[in-house]
Amino acid sequence: MATAKDFRRIALSLDGTTEAPHFDRTAFRVRRIYATLAADGKSANLMLTRDEQALKCEVAADAFSPIPNAWGARGATTAKLSVLSAAELRDALTTAWRHALAKKPSR
Repeated sequence: MATAKDFRRIALSLDGTTEAPHFDRTAFRVRRIYATLAADGKSANLMLTRDEQALKCEVAADAFSPIPNAWGARGATTAKLSVLSAAELRDALTTAWRHALAKKPSR
């Protein structure tokens, strides 16, 4: 079972990550935000691709769900920490972190 402490430790171990307040959550960013931690420490939002989100929600529906708004339609995914192992959390965070490292496409 992963905890908010595990989330923070893993996120901050990813190269270049910084932590800062973001509305009612705590944001973790490298170039841009890739994850946020809920104030109660029970869940986190991860910026995944739509395909990654679909896969995670299919194979671990008890742990992952799309955020129920436009962000969710673009891949933003809620992770229920108590259902994840530290290894599963590390995998999801690393995936989101890699996306944040990539440069945004030119408009």
